[in-house]
Amino acid sequence: MNFPPRERSRLPGARFARRVRSLGEKPPRRSSHLTPILSSYRKLALGLTLVLIALAFVIVMALKNPADAVAPNPMLLVISAVALVAGAALLIAGHRRIRRQLAQAAKDTQEIVASVHRDALTGVFTRSYFMQALRDEIFHGSSRSLGYLQLDMDNLKVLNDGAGHGAGDAALVHLAKAIAEVMPGAVIGRLGGDEFGIAVLDCDNRGALKRLGEELLRRLDQPIAIAGRPTRLSATIGLSVAPSDASDVDDLIAKADLALYKGKRAGRRQVVAFDPDMLGDERHRRFIERELRAALLMDELELHYQPVVGADMKVRSHEALLRWRHKVRGMIPPTNFIGIAEESDLIDKVGEWVLRRALADISSLGTPLAINVSPAQLRRGDFAAKFATMVMDSGVEPSRIIIEITETVPLAAGLVEQGNLETLRSLGFRVAIDDFGAGHASLQYLRGFAFDVIKIDRTYVANIGESRIDAMIVEAICDIARSLEVDVIAEGVETEVQLELLRGAGCTAFQGYLIGRPGPLKPAKLADAA
Repeated sequence: MNFPPRERSRLPGARFARRVRSLGEKPPRRSSHLTPILSSYRKLALGLTLVLIALAFVIVMALKNPADAVAPNPMLLVISAVALVAGAALLIAGHRRIRRQLAQAAKDTQEIVASVHRDALTGVFTRSYFMQALRDEIFHGSSRSLGYLQLDMDNLKVLNDGAGHGAGDAALVHLAKAIAEVMPGAVIGRLGGDEFGIAVLDCDNRGALKRLGEELLRRLDQPIAIAGRPTRLSATIGLSVAPSDASDVDDLIAKADLALYKGKRAGRRQVVAFDPDMLGDERHRRFIERELRAALLMDELELHYQPVVGADMKVRSHEALLRWRHKVRGMIPPTNFIGIAEESDLIDKVGEWVLRRALADISSLGTPLAINVSPAQLRRGDFAAKFATMVMDSGVEPSRIIIEITETVPLAAGLVEQGNLETLRSLGFRVAIDDFGAGHASLQYLRGFAFDVIKIDRTYVANIGESRIDAMIVEAICDIARSLEVDVIAEGVETEVQLELLRGAGCTAFQGYLIGRPGPLKPAKLADAA
């Protein structure tokens, strides 16, 4: 990458590589077993020095006043001189030898300490050592700048489930290597299974840090061989800088984490810098998450049921729609809380509640029932087994349950999501593609995904009377559905004109306010989901 000279001076490189190394590799303390060696050497050196001083004094006095010397012995003078030179040489040699031994001992100790504080798989620093290194540099009152990047690898669990944990390990090793290549002067720590922290000293340039992150994502997007097949990796990165965003480590990481999760909600595979407005969004998210947990305990959730009719206008099924009746805020639509639930374990708890309530109510409805399933639920490797077990235990036939998945999230062949759905279809459950045509995966579904029902997105239904293009799209979808022998449901039907046009286009079923509005079961029919 080419950066302007001014920006290049702010990036990690040779100018402060030594400082980065000093942050990541602290010199070890002197080992306790070296103390006796040094003490003995000091005593020996002191004794030898005193002897040499005495010999030197004798020689100097003899040479200075030879007439006063008592029977001076030339041989003794020679021996004394030789002893003086030899002692000095021995002292110097001993000093040099002990210095070499100490240097080697220090090097060995440093290697041991480094190995203890390195992650065994990736070779980067462990979480505890990385965090302590950051705290040594970032603290209240410090004026030193530091750029921090929080990185999460995307879909590592999918890779582990699909190709084995060996493939996941290989991906993590490749990621750590790519970080070191793109940011050679950075300090890198593994904070969790698929989470890494990257510290860039003396850099508070958000634009330069973001470009470094984007370069890393481009590097990861290049296919590599993992488990015998070419694989592209991706990650989501959030960044913050000190001291402008935070003056202590925990706050700095928390703000990078906020940016990271905003990137995940926006579709992953991107670099997002922290913005103060995110604090308000985070407070709202935490409020909704806390209140939703309470709603599950206080039974504030409800299921409303909307009928689906066939061409003969007889009810053939219902769709279960989740509602939240908050004690203060009133009725809260699922669009306001499902996304937040998907970011935590709440989506599993909400999904289980919905299924239990629907299974308890299905006998009162007297028709098959469609249940919406979140993509976050489908990413759980054990979803199919748990879902099927709950249905079997209730005594409801799988053929009476329709699993609706949104079309806006494509399912790639071989991934956990599709494996879950294939398992459920093999057990007799039916699968419907909701909002068909709203996303970017329509053709991919038609080519390689097994399903039983297509639900045409309501935007085409709303415009079918005014837009010739929308009418042609609806007719084309119905033609394809007939050839695949699957049902086509038009959702969002609100007028008689729309109903007639959709019937003429070939739709086999209809849903919308014209047919019936969603509503709860009547109190006399309401089943106990507990």
